[in-house]
Amino acid sequence: MAEKKHSNLLMLEILRKYSDENHILSTKELQRLLEASYGIVLERRTIYSNLEILRQAGYKISDVADNGKGYFLEERQFDKGEVLLLCNAIHASHFISQKQSKKLIDTLLETQSRYDAKEFTDKVYMPNPQKTSNKELMYNVEIVSEAIRENKTLQFMYLRYGSDKKLEPRREEPYIVEPRYIVYSDSRAYMISTSPRHEGFTHYRLDKMSNAIVLEEKSRPLPKSMDAYDYARNKLFMYSGEMETVSFRCHEKIMDQMIDIFGPEVNTFSYGSEYFILNVKTSHTGALYLAQQFMEYIELLEPQSLREEFKKHLKDAVRKYQ
Repeated sequence: MAEKKHSNLLMLEILRKYSDENHILSTKELQRLLEASYGIVLERRTIYSNLEILRQAGYKISDVADNGKGYFLEERQFDKGEVLLLCNAIHASHFISQKQSKKLIDTLLETQSRYDAKEFTDKVYMPNPQKTSNKELMYNVEIVSEAIRENKTLQFMYLRYGSDKKLEPRREEPYIVEPRYIVYSDSRAYMISTSPRHEGFTHYRLDKMSNAIVLEEKSRPLPKSMDAYDYARNKLFMYSGEMETVSFRCHEKIMDQMIDIFGPEVNTFSYGSEYFILNVKTSHTGALYLAQQFMEYIELLEPQSLREEFKKHLKDAVRKYQ
């Protein structure tokens, strides 16, 4: 049984959980819920006193004078729309495991009334079978952030899916890198890093890292000219490899998709009434994958060597179906 001296805080929980503009609580209902939930019996004047204490603390609580019915919590930490947006984003993120998603979503829904939470669970939430099976994501975010903050190197195992569809190490020895940034690209979370073994950036998916440990060795100073988001933006579909300038002729139907991928500042110009030219600096493999993804509406123009390579891929693909 809770103590009466905490009754104002318990009333706040009752209002948060059981009230909204469509579910207004009378004084009697507040008394009933306090007794049923916490075993506390309060007189009416104590209810009124607690409500005033909560208002003085900054909580906006509608009362009978406002709505003619009773009491409900008018303002919350997050609006209903904000919570639903965040919950859907978490649920749709493949790199967050099912268990971690549920925990995050439940925490967010606790900021809303039980009725709004039930609405999300009943009408919006459906199982996402594409969730990762790696449960270390949140730990990885913390440990990579720590390494970046303290400017230290990081050791970890990097995973891939085996023929049994289970995550397994890519190699026996651990990776050791200098973490620089965490970025989000192509709906995934990546660690952008450097290494004394080679020039430039490398990237690793946070949901495919395991057994991460911050080492005592310090990372080298990072040149100011190196921009992680510029690196991520130009790594189409986060394929690694040398960067090159590529030109595509695209149908106007896929302008939305190109803006989604490259951003509104991407270099384009009109070509006839139905086409536009898209010029981007990206990785070799990423350019080939983009041409393949939108084959019906896109033509790889330059460089000629890449165009010839894509033609060979197309011929090989046709032969498979002959």
